[in-house]
Amino acid sequence: MKAFIYSGGGIYPDNITEHPASGDMIIAADSGYNNARLMGVRPDILLGDFDSLHESDVPSGVKTLKVPAEKDFTDTQLATDTAIKNGAEEIIIIGGLDGRLDHTLSNLAILEDMWERKIFCTVTDGKNRVRYIENASVLIPKSGYRYLSVIARTKKLRGVEIKGCKYPLNNATIDKNFQYAVSNEIVDNCALIAIRKGGAYIVESV
Repeated sequence: MKAFIYSGGGIYPDNITEHPASGDMIIAADSGYNNARLMGVRPDILLGDFDSLHESDVPSGVKTLKVPAEKDFTDTQLATDTAIKNGAEEIIIIGGLDGRLDHTLSNLAILEDMWERKIFCTVTDGKNRVRYIENASVLIPKSGYRYLSVIARTKKLRGVEIKGCKYPLNNATIDKNFQYAVSNEIVDNCALIAIRKGGAYIVESV
């Protein structure tokens, strides 16, 4: 099952191509409800501490899960856990890349957590789309995102291959302190990114 999680922060609706289909789970994390509404989506579940959204703003029929404001997890983290407990095998997070930097970094860390749990996860706000891979490869279709970057998360990436792009790499090493695989462009129908050892964020940007 696929789950869509609408988080807070600014989004660019016209650029977002990920939309829930029948049977997908839809969760809004606190003020992410505003983004869901902006996208014309009605959530199945709304959860959070409601510090950014008043419960009175929520229409009847939407299940709400209220949590304490003082807690160990962010609303988006709680939303991903809720999705997994309900059987999600793939999670798309809409929002969460704009606004407070601490929340943005926390949401990027969710990608690593999902990878370890073997849950395919993507975060997008329409201006950027991010996924995480480790010791693996991924195909990225050419789309409305112009730039493609490989950002090392671990100390070193070894055996890096980038094919189908303006600046290809073959068996390269990327150091976390010298991020040079930035602002590449897909020139073929899709790009192949492979990392023999190490973890990286794969970032598409407009």
